[in-house]
Amino acid sequence: MLLELLFMLLDLGKGGAVMGAGIGAGLVALGAGVGIGQIGGRAMEAIGRQPEASGKIQSVMIVAAALIEGVALFGVVLCFIIPFVY
Repeated sequence: MLLELLFMLLDLGKGGAVMGAGIGAGLVALGAGVGIGQIGGRAMEAIGRQPEASGKIQSVMIVAAALIEGVALFGVVLCFIIPFVY
């Protein structure tokens, strides 16, 4: 009886880990999307103010977006690894 209850609780813990990983991956993707959207919007404003600097602004924007995507990819991969470790 007690052993069955223990197995049931362990199974619920695994489900919670999977659900938490899914929610975490979604939040990471949402945060990255908002961040890249902010970068793009601010870059367009800057290009509108100084069109002659558009090449430099665009290159900085692409580097910043790539850094955000790298962090987001790391977060999503970590969220998908957690259920297998737990």
